[in-house]
Amino acid sequence: MSEHNPVLTPSQLNTLARDLLESAFPQVWVEGELGSVTRPGSGHLYFTLKDARAQVRCAMFKPKSQRLMFVPREGMKVLGRGRLTLYEARGDCQLILEHLEEAGEGALRRAFDALKARLEAEGLFDPARKRPLPAYVRRLAVITSPTGAAVRDVLSVLSRRLPLLQVDVLPSLVQGDTAAAQIADLLQRAGTCGRYDAVLLARGGGSLEDLWAFNDEHLARTIAACPVPVVSAVGHETDFSLADFAADLRAPTPSVAAELLVPDAQDLRTRLRGLHGRAQAAQRHRLAQAIQRADRAWLRLQAHSPQARLRMLRQRQQALGQRLDALWRQRLQQRQARLRHAAAVLRAHHPLRRLAQAQARLQRLRPRPQAAIARVLQRDALKLRALARALEACSPLATVARGYTILTAADGSLVQSVSQATPGARLQARLSDGSLLLSVDAVQPAPVQGSD
Repeated sequence: MSEHNPVLTPSQLNTLARDLLESAFPQVWVEGELGSVTRPGSGHLYFTLKDARAQVRCAMFKPKSQRLMFVPREGMKVLGRGRLTLYEARGDCQLILEHLEEAGEGALRRAFDALKARLEAEGLFDPARKRPLPAYVRRLAVITSPTGAAVRDVLSVLSRRLPLLQVDVLPSLVQGDTAAAQIADLLQRAGTCGRYDAVLLARGGGSLEDLWAFNDEHLARTIAACPVPVVSAVGHETDFSLADFAADLRAPTPSVAAELLVPDAQDLRTRLRGLHGRAQAAQRHRLAQAIQRADRAWLRLQAHSPQARLRMLRQRQQALGQRLDALWRQRLQQRQARLRHAAAVLRAHHPLRRLAQAQARLQRLRPRPQAAIARVLQRDALKLRALARALEACSPLATVARGYTILTAADGSLVQSVSQATPGARLQARLSDGSLLLSVDAVQPAPVQGSD
């Protein structure tokens, strides 16, 4: 044993082999024939995929196997997608599948998906392009096989729901190489003839290969360009075709399509009864309104008749006469009141009356000036005596009367000091009873008090 070749256990070897397989084959598609199909109680699916030269063990676990659209059987050719791994416990190489489909449908499914994606990118399936069905379809074209179960189901439902509907069955192949072209031709003629309100494409269920005529590109474009609404009812509820996506309405089955296209006769009767009741109620309401308008018009007519107008004018004349009388009486009373007031004012302002009032007032006022003059004279006499006493108190004559003499010089100035008299000066001495003229012989100043 060398250092570069370590010894591995079987579990280690199988782990390495599993890692190599899973990294080398993350996702593979394998087509082969089913064999040894078993489904134990766990719900998993075990089988082999084989061809003429080899086989590989496969497993599909329960969550994936429950979504299969078919029942796997021995000898069935299938196409599976999964990852290659190694079951370490037994050392068996096996394929763990995530998807499984019948081999014939696999290629068709891939072609369907590719064409659907391309037409959808062009806007052929845009919901904004689709048109609503007419409220009431009067004439309907049904393009289908005349011998299939689908046409019988459609006609049965239509006759039961609305027997008055005009239905034209346009027979066509619904399976095979020429079916798509025939259906497109019938659809184009039905849409352009102007006879039909809607067109129904109907076919019973089948495999993807059986329904392949309704996945034709030309048919899908013809459906989208049809001038009248198209309803597609191809296969069962789980089947989808390009016609379903291109049509204005897709129905899960032909019978459901018939129910969607026409209303039930019983529902129509109920609705008609309801509309009839509403119409009668509206009619009664309008009749009542008309009667009311007629009554109001009659009343207006009566109010505007000549007799009514004459009565109204008479009443108005009476009312105006009463108002005029009341107004005349009111104004007469006001005028009389004004005259009485004017007479009173005139009497109050008559000249003789005013002369008598002036004489009376003069008699009243005559003693008042004399009394006032006496009071003024008495007051003035009192004031004069007071002034005389004050003057007498201040008068130099009063001083002279008490034995004093007033000496004045020759010029009349008062001699108040010995310095004003010079020897030989002539002076006048005023006494209480007369005046003396004196001549100054000598001036002798008065002695200073306190001297020796």
